[in-house]
Order: sequence, then C-alpha cells, then structure tokens
Amino acid sequence: MFQSRKDTIYVILAGIFITNAVVAELIGGKLINIGPYVMSIGILPWPVVFLTTDLINEYFGREGVKKLSYITAGLIAYCFIVLYFALMIPSAKGLPTVNDEQFNAVFGQSMWIIVGSITAFLVSQLIDITVFHFFKEKTGNKMIWLRTTGSTVISQLFDSFIVLGIAFWMTGKINTPTYIASAFTGYFVKLVIAIALTPLIYAGHAWIRKYMEPQKE
Repeated sequence: MFQSRKDTIYVILAGIFITNAVVAELIGGKLINIGPYVMSIGILPWPVVFLTTDLINEYFGREGVKKLSYITAGLIAYCFIVLYFALMIPSAKGLPTVNDEQFNAVFGQSMWIIVGSITAFLVSQLIDITVFHFFKEKTGNKMIWLRTTGSTVISQLFDSFIVLGIAFWMTGKINTPTYIASAFTGYFVKLVIAIALTPLIYAGHAWIRKYMEPQKE
C-alpha cells in the first residue's frame, strides 16, 4: 500500500511517463511524411512525456524528475538488451509467424534509435529540469504555461537533433539535408502537440490539488 496520496500521484505519473518513453523507442523506426518532410512516428508519444515531466517537476521537484529519468533510461537500456538477444535467437522454421528477416527489419533498426534516444532523453531531461525551475523561480506559482512551454521549447531542440542524428544520420539512413529538415519537422510537431496539451497541464494541476487536499503532506 502507498503511504500517502502523494505517493499514489507519483506512481501514476511515473507509469504514464515510463510507458510513453518505452513505446516511443519501440515504434521509432517508422518514418512518416509530414507534408514534404519526414519524421519518426516515435515522436508522437513524447509530448505526453513532457506533460508528465512538468507535473512531476511541479510537485516532486528536481530530484523527483531526475530519479525517474535515470530509472527510465535504465529501463530503455533493458529493452535494448532484450531486443539484442531476441535478434540473435533464430525464429522457428516452417511456421506462419514472423520470420527473422521481418523481425530484424522492425526491431534491428530500433537498436540505434534506443542508443540515440537514451542519449537525447537524458540530455533533454536535464535541460528541461533546469529551464523549468529557472522560470518557476522567476514566476513563483504563476504562469504555469510559461515554464511548461519554455522548458519544452529549449530541451526538445536538443532532443530532436540528437536522437535523429544518432539513429538515422550517423548510420547513413538519411543524408544531411534530410536530417536537418526532419529534425526541425519533428521539433515543430512536438511543440505544436505540447502547446495543444497545455490545457491538460492545468487540468492535471487541478486534479492533483483536489486529490491531495484531504491529506496534505
């Protein structure tokens, strides 16, 4: 049993955070078109990670986010290890299931995405934490939108270029012009989604305050 309502909130937010981060790694090998540009479909779950990051930042501080970020990076690395062994073990022959070629085509590419994402994830999270608390110190409990959007604007610029650079550009899957265009495309898509989710930040704050009110810590 959790010792307090605050513990329950942390576990719920951590579960949402970790689930979306891991799912983003697993689907990140698929590139989709956004107009004339391409981006990884793994970008789509990340705005949910930003949302939960900001809520955890707000109620559990720097250490709460840092601890969860390191745990999540460890779990992503665990996925990398499991995928590595899954790729090495040959599939059963003569059965109507996914064969080695199909499996490797999907998850073999995810290996570099995971390496890039772990690096980008830790860098962007540390930047996000720093920027978030900088704005919070300046504005106090006011202007929630500024610290949530401001931290995302800065941190995700680094994230977009690092993950795509390691996963696709350094491996020769895309050329430099495509890399730059795709990184900016992904960056702007994440920003648009993050801004669209701003009302959920306020809704999350309202729900957490209401939930914690009967048992203030």
